[in-house]
Amino acid sequence: MEIDLKYIRSQFPILTQTVNQKPLIYLDNAATTQKPFSVLEAEDIYYKTINSNVHRGVHTLSQLSTIEMEATRGAVKEFINAKKDYEIIFTKGTTDGINLVASSIETLINKGDEIIISTLEHHSNIVPWQFLAERKDLILKVIPIDENGELLLNEYEKLITDKTKIVAINHISNALGVVNSIEHIIKKAHEAQAYVLIDGAQAISHKKIDVQKLNVDFYVFSAHKMYGPTGVGILYGKEKLLERMKPYQGGGEMIKEVTFEKTTYADLPFKFEAGTPNIAGNIVLKKAIEFIQNIGLENIEKYENSILKYITKKLEELDGITTYAKNSTSKTGVVSFNLDINNIHSSDVGFILDKQGIAVRTGHHCAQPLMRHLGVTGTVRASVAIYNTKEEIDLLIEGITLAQKMLQ
Repeated sequence: MEIDLKYIRSQFPILTQTVNQKPLIYLDNAATTQKPFSVLEAEDIYYKTINSNVHRGVHTLSQLSTIEMEATRGAVKEFINAKKDYEIIFTKGTTDGINLVASSIETLINKGDEIIISTLEHHSNIVPWQFLAERKDLILKVIPIDENGELLLNEYEKLITDKTKIVAINHISNALGVVNSIEHIIKKAHEAQAYVLIDGAQAISHKKIDVQKLNVDFYVFSAHKMYGPTGVGILYGKEKLLERMKPYQGGGEMIKEVTFEKTTYADLPFKFEAGTPNIAGNIVLKKAIEFIQNIGLENIEKYENSILKYITKKLEELDGITTYAKNSTSKTGVVSFNLDINNIHSSDVGFILDKQGIAVRTGHHCAQPLMRHLGVTGTVRASVAIYNTKEEIDLLIEGITLAQKMLQ
């Protein structure tokens, strides 16, 4: 299937504007994607027609809001092929989902147990596990990477012991775009009776996810990186584990009965959904899923990879550029690079590109341990989505060439 790029771009009103008197070229999609009309309009309709709290009212608007939000839960279940609707927990985002698991899983681990993460992790998949390790006196281990930015799986297998209880790895590196071999990681962890959490923030809009096929214990992602709203995320968890875990927060919605002597918890999924949720955001996530499904994830992945290859090729044609993980055998969505000029920071390049209307991300990308491993303070990161074009990449290359001249 050939994608209709002109039509797709027409669905994103933000792409028609200018920045610094230049047409906007948005290449910061790993940080957040732009939103199509269907998502923007759905949120507007919610607030204009059915705005009401969910699950708590017998009146019509509350019932309609509840039906719409639960329809999203069902849509997510189908989108990632979960077994049950109640294995889908609404969160504030990927970070919130990881913190939920790291807090709620305490009752399933003991002093001296081990957690395995990797050099590639975003801070959101490092710090919550450090908190847990400090609280429970656990050992935190780190999988190293090779010169291509790929996990050393033989070293991973050496790290696993009968004390390993949690393996938490990203599906795709936000800083390098490297796709990790999560099937192998999950299999080996389960052989050691360890639980696995996969940070899918960078994968959810690029690759088809089947949590049952993966046999993953937890999978977390954010709506705003898949053409949906900010402040909305999803935690998928296996029913048997969610049932055994303690609630993350207390308050309304997550209770069955409260007395001053004792509180009993609500059934899944509400046990982990204390308080009034981001109702509008949760509802319109369904529209973001529909947008992706209408194009098709296979078509999205194929097209985005063609753009990624084009960027990589164009960067290789330039002198004085270091591209990171360029020889990785599997990459999606991201190219990270630096100019080979002394005493400049990646943000210097970002400022010059911004003057050309080009939005990229610079700095450490919330992956400081990885940056230290690479021997840099940060990189310039260009990350693509379904609406980016080769013409935009040509303008990016022109902007980089200009930056080289200005910074020499």
